[in-house]
Amino acid sequence: MRFPSMTALRVLDAVARLGSLSGAASELSLTRSAVSHQLHSLEDCLGIPLTERVGRGIALTYHGECFARETQRALAILNEARRFANAEEVSGRLCVSCTPGFATYWLCHQIGKFQRAHPQVELNLVSPRVPDDVSDRDVDLFIAYGVGDWTDLHVDLIATLDTFPVCSPSLINSVGGLDSPEDLSSLPFLHMVDHSDWLLWTAAAGVKNLNVRNGIVFSDAHLVQSAAIAGQGVAMGDALVSGDAMAKGQLVRLFNVAIEPPNRYYFVTDPAKSERPDVRAFKAWMKAELRMSEQFRQGSRHALIGE
Repeated sequence: MRFPSMTALRVLDAVARLGSLSGAASELSLTRSAVSHQLHSLEDCLGIPLTERVGRGIALTYHGECFARETQRALAILNEARRFANAEEVSGRLCVSCTPGFATYWLCHQIGKFQRAHPQVELNLVSPRVPDDVSDRDVDLFIAYGVGDWTDLHVDLIATLDTFPVCSPSLINSVGGLDSPEDLSSLPFLHMVDHSDWLLWTAAAGVKNLNVRNGIVFSDAHLVQSAAIAGQGVAMGDALVSGDAMAKGQLVRLFNVAIEPPNRYYFVTDPAKSERPDVRAFKAWMKAELRMSEQFRQGSRHALIGE
């Protein structure tokens, strides 16, 4: 099988993201007929239909969606390789503050890639006292968790992850199973920072007379998830902090209701530091890695921040 052209792959990516031939044509500065031709050539190359007619427009087939998803991952890798090849040499000391949960479940598994790409940067990773603390003046870049209301600072949303209840299989067995959200009344609740996630979830699930204000309040996601895995109660989780434990069978997702939480992950910087080459390099590296991360691709309600 011959390899598809880069133009055809970029066309498929644009059509998948924008949902129309005209939108893809506008973004890529091509005519609508040229976009259609590239899609047909890609279908001929692969030997499978990628699009189908729906009313007056088109939609991706199942195979088209699957191939487009992998194409987008491949293009992200190529774009990152190009960016590193053309990147300015950065050096110096960079201090990054990251919540323990985010560091434990994602950043610490990836951080060596940044060091290999920028060996001249002396990287220090520290943890804040609470997830939304951005007060340390020695820190150059914060990966903070909060509502995004930090004043006089440069704030960039990283992602919003759907949140849902999780608990250990042993805890479910101890109460003879959980058939409905109302059954949670017999279990202790585990909270991160405050009760807001649980209050929003019970409202979304239509549950009344459930006292979610009881239970233990923790200062970080890692502590909450560890307690949930140990069978100490029911916690709110997401694809980032709970994904690995769910894959291993240590945690189980409860019920088919998820919410958009009030707290999210943000990059926060002092405006005087936001344009430093090392800060920009770290943010660009992390954005690219997150786009390729299955945890964020599957669990993110909104697109990750762009270039």
